Amino acid sequence: MTSPSSSPGERRTAGTPDAPLLVVHGEAELEVEPELARIAVMVSARGRDRRSTLDDLTRRNAAALDLIKSYGEAVARLSTGVFSVAPELAERGRGERVRSYQGRVQLTAEFTDFTVLGELVTRLADLELTRVDGPWWSLRPDSSVHGEARRRAVADAVQRAREYASALGTSLAALVELADTGAEGEEPYRAGFDRGVRRMARAADFAEAAEPLDLEPPRLRVTARVGAHFTMAPPRL
Repeated sequence: MTSPSSSPGERRTAGTPDAPLLVVHGEAELEVEPELARIAVMVSARGRDRRSTLDDLTRRNAAALDLIKSYGEAVARLSTGVFSVAPELAERGRGERVRSYQGRVQLTAEFTDFTVLGELVTRLADLELTRVDGPWWSLRPDSSVHGEARRRAVADAVQRAREYASALGTSLAALVELADTGAEGEEPYRAGFDRGVRRMARAADFAEAAEPLDLEPPRLRVTARVGAHFTMAPPRL
């Protein structure tokens, strides 16, 4: 005997009249506060010769790193990703005539203290030729929320099985199989923040610091699903 939750293609353990099989699924969905926020920072430089472009890129990269590191323990992780310095050729003319050089460095930072995040992304976006994307909100990989979702999914499966057995006037005898049937976890949530690329500003533009952004962390959905096979005591039909 199977519950309405089973499907034609589902692998089943054979039941017998003395030990009827009951197949159910269990699921759980939790809404929780995020534990991590991640941002991506792209630092750029452009110049007529390779050396000056590289010097500008190095200086701006150092400024971004120093600013992020100044927030201390609020920064859970900081890493450098893609780095490139490449020539841009002139569209017209013969030969390989270099028009300019374009340089980029990408940084990724994760934060556990969201109270400083709005201020930091605003200050980063005010740096020369710097782009900021994010934040992406998520849970820690080892978050206890995942375990709680699994426990609730199992409890839901047991409760469903007991209700089906009760409807037949019998009770559960044994658990035959328990399987994780869903990719349990949460999807990183992307906030609507993207300050884009800021061009080199005049000194007067920095006379007054920009007002920090007000970033409100969203609630994340964490789900878990299991399939369970039970045997029952033979019901009297």
